[in-house]
Amino acid sequence: MFKAWFAIPFWQRVLGAFAVGVIIGVVQPEIAQSLRPLGTLFINALKMLVAPLIFTAIVSAILQLGGGERAGKIGIKTIGLFLLTAVIASLIGLAVGQLLNVTPSPDLVADSGYVPKVVPGPIEVLLSFVPTNPFAALAEGNVIQIVVFAALVGVAINQLGDVAKPLGDAIKAGAQVMYRITKMVLELTPFGVLGLMAWVVGHYGLSSLTPLAAFIGAIYLACLLHIVFVYGTMVRLAGMSPWFFFKSIFSAQLVAFTTCSSFGTIPAAHQAITEKLGVKKEYASFVLPLGATINMDGCGGIYPAIAAIFIAQIYGIPLDWADYLLITLTATLASVGTAGVPGTAMVMLTVTLNAIGLPLEGIAFIAAIDRIIDMARTATNVTGDMAVSVVLGKERESLKGYS
Repeated sequence: MFKAWFAIPFWQRVLGAFAVGVIIGVVQPEIAQSLRPLGTLFINALKMLVAPLIFTAIVSAILQLGGGERAGKIGIKTIGLFLLTAVIASLIGLAVGQLLNVTPSPDLVADSGYVPKVVPGPIEVLLSFVPTNPFAALAEGNVIQIVVFAALVGVAINQLGDVAKPLGDAIKAGAQVMYRITKMVLELTPFGVLGLMAWVVGHYGLSSLTPLAAFIGAIYLACLLHIVFVYGTMVRLAGMSPWFFFKSIFSAQLVAFTTCSSFGTIPAAHQAITEKLGVKKEYASFVLPLGATINMDGCGGIYPAIAAIFIAQIYGIPLDWADYLLITLTATLASVGTAGVPGTAMVMLTVTLNAIGLPLEGIAFIAAIDRIIDMARTATNVTGDMAVSVVLGKERESLKGYS
């Protein structure tokens, strides 16, 4: 039985579980909601991997990159690509929001349980990057602080040379151990996906989404356009077939879509681009955690743009070209400025609405279906992380297996 199960390609197992979960959610909502523990177990297992995997992988990546200067150059290029795609994402969101009729349904009701997000100041965000206790950051899974501390450790080991070589070798060995544990945990993906999709469909029901169907459709369409045309073009320019790229990362995209966690998808994304696309581990280990923290094309580009148009229409407030320019600028800057802040998408939307003077209370109208929207946002963000990894990897290494 196990032999037959593993004979099925991994992406087909995951896609099949996705489809079964949706069917159960539609046909038997009560049973579907009882399957949520399967998804919770899977998410917990992924979260278990994140902190030790990021720490050991980033330290190992910096050691293999050969010094802080080279890692710094790659970091600058990575952030530059993330900002470029964030601007394009905002423009796509504005275009889709304008071209499609996202006028709210008269049946739309605000979420009475919505609590506005508190937007931290830029100094507060910057200070939060540096951990006061790195062990607490590891225990709490504070990814941006783990990234900063791991980078410092990697640079220090490189500078010390032979004195710190035993520590460097130990961390490299730890990274290999984490890669192996990751492979074990990812075998649970079909079961986790089944449980999560069954719960989402069973919990929300298709009828509850009707008043917001146009808004949800606009988000999904914009995300799809961004993924196919922007990321597809990026990998094509890097010399890789877009079809091969999307086929190879499909299972990781499904993990992102169902878990709604960029951090939780790092193990699946890492495996997909290193084993299937041939990206060197040092590039994947460096770019993916950084991307999960600051690359927010879905959350910070597409979502605030369409949501701002939607909320403006709710209150009958006209927007002009200056407002659209401000939306693009604030959404792009917020994608970096709110790195590591919980509830990033809502925080980014709050920043955008404040910038153009729209009422924050409008967020309550779309807060209830945030999970449905977050699925597309997260899949977009993670796809961008993997595309940038391919671009940077191709720039320095010959990737295998494509034409």
